[in-house]
Amino acid sequence: MKRNKIALAGIALLVAGGLALTGCSGSGGGTPSASGGGDSTAIIKTNGTEPANPLIPTNTNEVGGGKILDEIFAGLVYYDAKGAPQNDMAESITVDDAQNLTVKLKKGQKFTDGTEVQAHNFIDAWNYGALQSNAQLNSYFFEDIEGFENNAGADGQAGTDDDLYGAQGPMSGLKEVDDYTFTIALNKPASDFALRLGYSAFYPLPDAAFEDMDAFGQNPIGNGPYKIASDDAWQHDVQISLVKNEDYQGGRAAHNAGLDIVFYGTQDAAYADLLSGQVDVIDGVPPSALATFQSELGDRAVNQPAAIFRSFTVPERLPHFSGEEGQLRRQAISMSINRPEITKVVFNETRTPASDFTSPVIDGWSDKLEGSEVLAYNPDEAKKLWAQADAIAPWSGAFQISYNADGGHQTWVDAVTNSIKNTLGIDASGNPYADFASLRKDVTGRTIQTAFRTGWQADYPGLYNFLGPLYATNAGSNDGDYSNPEFDKLLSDGISATDSATANEYFQKAQSILLKDLPATPLWYQNVTGGFAEGVQNVEFGWNSVPLYYLITK
Repeated sequence: MKRNKIALAGIALLVAGGLALTGCSGSGGGTPSASGGGDSTAIIKTNGTEPANPLIPTNTNEVGGGKILDEIFAGLVYYDAKGAPQNDMAESITVDDAQNLTVKLKKGQKFTDGTEVQAHNFIDAWNYGALQSNAQLNSYFFEDIEGFENNAGADGQAGTDDDLYGAQGPMSGLKEVDDYTFTIALNKPASDFALRLGYSAFYPLPDAAFEDMDAFGQNPIGNGPYKIASDDAWQHDVQISLVKNEDYQGGRAAHNAGLDIVFYGTQDAAYADLLSGQVDVIDGVPPSALATFQSELGDRAVNQPAAIFRSFTVPERLPHFSGEEGQLRRQAISMSINRPEITKVVFNETRTPASDFTSPVIDGWSDKLEGSEVLAYNPDEAKKLWAQADAIAPWSGAFQISYNADGGHQTWVDAVTNSIKNTLGIDASGNPYADFASLRKDVTGRTIQTAFRTGWQADYPGLYNFLGPLYATNAGSNDGDYSNPEFDKLLSDGISATDSATANEYFQKAQSILLKDLPATPLWYQNVTGGFAEGVQNVEFGWNSVPLYYLITK
């Protein structure tokens, strides 16, 4: 069989259509000039949120922690502004077919403790993430690797293979050839597996991590363009300070001296600091400023498409939301939401009403899916469906959507619940949590007793990424515990297809099932709205809405 060697352009060939559609142009700059462009000793200050968990790559699946991990770690590849994969730790990734890959690493790449990044650092990290007893939130990303299904041994700590991986041993699909080469055998075809390898779940871990993973998560040793500034640099609920990693040799070398990520309690506070010059760049404008931020910031304003999808989830375990009754109520609630009005009035047209579960910037997106009418505002049909559900079991109680108050969500939650209340004539309202970590604790612990706001910022630029991790049976980010064998089968058929057009056909059919079951209620696609302060240069926002911090100067 002909071998397809993937260095840089090779991976892009797998998803050429999708990458062409991302088209996220930069604002206020581009790549800094050879002379440096600005003060290379400057610290860049930006906004963020307190991570929900310790900073362990395989156990971080939310934006606050992911933003930090992406700066202090480097994987086999990274994604440039348009979503195109670029080799980072990898010298080459060779794909034999849709099930077998060979990875060769660049020599001389180091972790910040001085140890070299070698093949076993990837293998050990992935095995740790896959081990079921470690209960890692991103374990789902390893399920396509041969041997994942047997990786259910005892707790993974340090020492021998038995200590690390339990009696079953490590995943059989990962084999170390030499210090700088390893192979990946998949248990089924996964045509976009090479593209996934820039996601944080696939980052390597140094040997020191396995001595005490909990302690490591509080002060991680990475290999990326930045490193933790000091042992006390992570001030919980305040900020985290990163400094340039001089040993990093990849394509994201920092053009500044460091990055302070401030954990703001509200988007309004972050925006006020931007206007006063107390913060350099932010990637979220509060609803209160959406009508004015572009005129206030001028050419320092950012408003561009990004791979972000917003929704809310109603778990089937809640009263009135299981079986046929639950399906009817979900459809009625969806059709009672006036998305066009909310995106215009609340968001000043920086959002677009959703017509599917993915994003228009990803190849395979369609606004003509079977069943998509359930996402259209239709009060009469909504009332009819609600009455059909009442005939099965009369409605009782109130409908609430929980959200984190530190994320700028109150305005839209109020608008959505008011639309539901006015259409269906029921008690509907928002249920605020103080912060994101508190909300996620109840969501992941399955103790939350209301609907809750959800969404997805893509991990890699592929259609499957919006579907598999969120709605496949037992997937790591399947917060509503949705399960449908027919949907799972279509996902499997899609990811096994060897050409993107065929794969996308399966994914579109899978979405038609989602539009009937509504495991989450799609709301809108989100532009990234942000801006930067006077004197700040070379600001470019990526395909997934995150600024390319390493380029920023001032």
